[in-house]
Amino acid sequence: MKGELLMWPFCIFFLNTLLCGSTNQAQLTMSPSFSQLFEDDSVSLRCEEDGSSAGWTLRRNTSKKHMTQCGVDWGTLVNISCNISYIATWDSGVYWCESRDGSTSNSITITVTGGAVILQSPVLPVMEGHDVSLHCQTKRPPSNHSADFYKDGSLIRTEPTGHMTIHHVTKSDEGLYKCHISSHGESPPSWIYVTEKPMTPPSPTINGDEESTPSWISITGDYPVSTQPTCAASPPYFTSHLITLVLHLVVFCPYFISTVLMVSAYRQRPTDNGPISMA
Repeated sequence: MKGELLMWPFCIFFLNTLLCGSTNQAQLTMSPSFSQLFEDDSVSLRCEEDGSSAGWTLRRNTSKKHMTQCGVDWGTLVNISCNISYIATWDSGVYWCESRDGSTSNSITITVTGGAVILQSPVLPVMEGHDVSLHCQTKRPPSNHSADFYKDGSLIRTEPTGHMTIHHVTKSDEGLYKCHISSHGESPPSWIYVTEKPMTPPSPTINGDEESTPSWISITGDYPVSTQPTCAASPPYFTSHLITLVLHLVVFCPYFISTVLMVSAYRQRPTDNGPISMA
């Protein structure tokens, strides 16, 4: 019984390592970091987790094919990047990173147009309070034409140089944006996502002789704040993976403990080295 009690701290440590270590997420990034591209532009995508892309595969869904893999069905792998040298309209779609166990990263939506105008907008979500720059770009220079900017089908304003900045964005700025340049045409629409600003736990305050404890607040969004400060929170798609790890641990710990106890009992069994009686 004593040996079994000594083994449980090891099992708890092992469980904590599995749960906290398994929440690492790859981040999919793109260069240039715009959601719209002209045909024949080049683009580079990268899956990174702690500076490495090991164990992650870049996939995409397009209107023609689903779940295709970079370096096999499309694109060229160069070090840790996936490059498309001359992007085409059929490369439009949703891109994401996927691990061997089925875990996924953030996704990126790329729109490739054969038209004359694109809206250069952030391909990744923008955090509340930050500024967002939009540029109505023509395929051929000059690219500083006067442009009309629209949100959800309604005209926002006209900018003489084709640049518009939204200062200190809020959730109300989230929506479908496009732009139009006279004599050149209209861009495809792009959705701009706004994520909630992370809330920091309040500092402990002293009220008389009592000291309050900090509250850990969960907020909605792609990466919720953990209710436990000891390890990062798991996104929803990790739930099944963590359950599998816990089940494996539940099987492993009793087996490990019983094996240690059996070996210990075997090594401590008494031996009889006394003289043999001939009576």
